[in-house]
Parts: sequence; structure tokens; C-alpha cells
Amino acid sequence: MAGEAQASFRRAAELNKVPICAVPDKAGAELKGAVMITRRAECSCGQLSAVCSGEIVRISVCHCLDCKRRTGSAFSYNVRFKEGDVSIQGRAADFTRIGEQGGRVSYSFCPDCGTTVHYRIDTQPGVIAIPVGAFADPSFPPPFQSFYHDSRRCEWVEISAEPLAKIG
Repeated sequence: MAGEAQASFRRAAELNKVPICAVPDKAGAELKGAVMITRRAECSCGQLSAVCSGEIVRISVCHCLDCKRRTGSAFSYNVRFKEGDVSIQGRAADFTRIGEQGGRVSYSFCPDCGTTVHYRIDTQPGVIAIPVGAFADPSFPPPFQSFYHDSRRCEWVEISAEPLAKIG
């Protein structure tokens, strides 16, 4: 699945001419025209932040019920970076739950305003997930995976990003 996701990400980057970091292909060569950028995600009050640089591991949406509860929306929109490519600054409170697949999900949120700035899933070691809304960037690249797409997606929600791997 990881190789399929990486290939899907490369296609999305090429089609959308997204100014993301360099994405290596299987031979280790980088896509032409890809640019390394640094992004800053932060809570509503600015006290807790995550500065991200390096290769994006995954951009996805999730339609599971827990993500709907966490976001207060019809789905969540998240990006994952390698742990070493993220610098967390500020105080955080944590909440851990068991996910639908049995993994532990630990959310880190601002103790002052309550905004989730990053989270980790124990079944994805070395990776930090960040809600895309925390970047407050309308030009953020589109998702290339949609989880619980057929089983939990609200009928009126249409994700038109191409290519899009639909899982569940």
C-alpha cells in the first residue's frame, strides 16, 4: 500500500503542479520542479505550533466517525510528515483514544484554546499527522487518499481530487 500511495502522491504532484518538497521515485531520483518548502501549523491562539519541512508522507481525508467528532465536520483533512521533519513549539495537552482498527491515536492540542495541532498513531511509528486546517493555507495540496470513503462518507460530500485512492 505504501508504494501505491507514494505513486499516487507523485501523480497528484505532477498533475497539480503542487509546490511541495521533492518526492523521490523508486530509483531515488527526485521529480523535476518539486520545491522544498516549510509550513507552519498553529492553534487558534498561536501558543502551540508545528513547523514542517521535508517530504510529505501522505495527504488524506478520513470519513470515520471519530474524525467527524474531532473536527466537528463531515470529514477530516490531514497531512503526515516524518517525525524528524516536524518541530513542535509550545505547551500541549494530550488525549488518547483507540481507533476503529485498534491502534492508539494520541492527539496533542493547545490547553488554552483547544485546537488539535498534531497527532500520532501507534501503528504509524516515526510519523506525525497534522490537520491541514491548522496551516490556514487555502493553496495546500489536495488529498490523494480518502479513508472510509464508501462506508462512512456523507452522501453529499464529493472529493474531486485526482488521482484519489478510495479506501473503505
